[in-house]
Amino acid sequence: MAKLLIVDDSATERDFLRDMLVRAGHVVMTANSGREGVEVAQREHPDLVFMDIVMDDVDGYHATRTLKDDPRTDSIPVVVVSSKNQKADKMWAQLQGAKGYVVKPCRSEEILKHVDELAL
Repeated sequence: MAKLLIVDDSATERDFLRDMLVRAGHVVMTANSGREGVEVAQREHPDLVFMDIVMDDVDGYHATRTLKDDPRTDSIPVVVVSSKNQKADKMWAQLQGAKGYVVKPCRSEEILKHVDELAL
């Protein structure tokens, strides 16, 4: 069982991921903005963060970079989950410190594979 954080401004996307991960036996926290995601990660120290890119206040690139620059959270793996599907988006996410990238709409197998590889 892993402790996971989902950061996405879409309630639909958060609910989809949360329900899938809870059914798989994991503890799941959510945040609806990049800023809130960073705060929750600093406070709760999840095993893995699933991060959207396009959000209003702080985008996922900035939030990922903030987590990687903070010694309290730099060891927490981040997997980007985004509708952005260009090679440049994936490369930029990796440069910010993301350990994985999943394109929406995502399949549960893709998400659970990242949990198995990075959080357990």
